[in-house]
Amino acid sequence: MIENKKKEIQSATFERLLKHLDERKDVQNIDLMNLANFCRNCLSRWYREEAEKLGVTISDSEARERIYGMPYSEWKEKHQK
Repeated sequence: MIENKKKEIQSATFERLLKHLDERKDVQNIDLMNLANFCRNCLSRWYREEAEKLGVTISDSEARERIYGMPYSEWKEKHQK
């Protein structure tokens, strides 16, 4: 497979995962951790770490906002049980 197509597919898959998580705000991070051994916070950390590998600086709050679709404090207030 051509590398840029692979990256395009991976990117679309990641966007689909984020959309799925956004549609399932009822699923708490602890549920994800218990079942899958990762959560939204893990994804945001991985996002930040991968950006850093490419020389892009992203703060924890920026990475979390990317994953949660809103500021983390707002998500916690609205959706965390």
